[in-house]
Amino acid sequence: MLWFVKKMNAAARNPQIVLLFFLFYGIMAAMKVIVERSKRRTLSLTVSAGGDVVVRAPLSSSDETIRSFVARHKRWIENRLARQKAFSLADGAEIGLFGKTFVIAEGRARISGDTLFLPAEGREGALASLLKRLSAREMKQLTAELSSRFGFTYSSVRISSARTRWGSCNAKGSISYSFRIAFLPYDLAYYVAVHELCHTRVLNHSVAFWKEVAACLPDYAARRKRLRGYEWCMQAL
Repeated sequence: MLWFVKKMNAAARNPQIVLLFFLFYGIMAAMKVIVERSKRRTLSLTVSAGGDVVVRAPLSSSDETIRSFVARHKRWIENRLARQKAFSLADGAEIGLFGKTFVIAEGRARISGDTLFLPAEGREGALASLLKRLSAREMKQLTAELSSRFGFTYSSVRISSARTRWGSCNAKGSISYSFRIAFLPYDLAYYVAVHELCHTRVLNHSVAFWKEVAACLPDYAARRKRLRGYEWCMQAL
């Protein structure tokens, strides 16, 4: 059984943002869904760091269409919420960064050997700051190595706090990576770097672009598919 109550979000400046409350009896507790309507053409679904389900929908989408869309993807939502709850920063917990596993312990934010030290308070913020430094070092080095190996030219590398994409490249050849790329295994971070470097030659996702990617990474399709399994990491911090 599925029911919902529609309520305007008074805190939102955009009147197209609506809060929906869903309850799947016997499956999950009441779930808050934020619906954001715009001039887009398709429906999309993400889970925020706070556990909210965010639906982006066309202006013409009815409440019933959105409700059905969420209901069809309830298993996906459950999996994402479960993965987020499993993300622990407690002492003794393990965390993977660029394919290496570290054990969390209390201390000044830093990595030493196989230990990731985090302060007793404000661990999420401390980890985010640490990952920005780590990602900057690792991705600048990796991007430079790949550029030299495959003959790419780019202008700069920067680290962002993006939640919707692992990386991006603009027309000036400036490449940006989300600091959350640190949660990926090294071979997937490698794929993201190749992907963005290929955009320095072809800025869109046309057939020509994927030919560029395939020339560097013949197994890119398999890596791209695996990357989808890490989408929840974009909401981890």
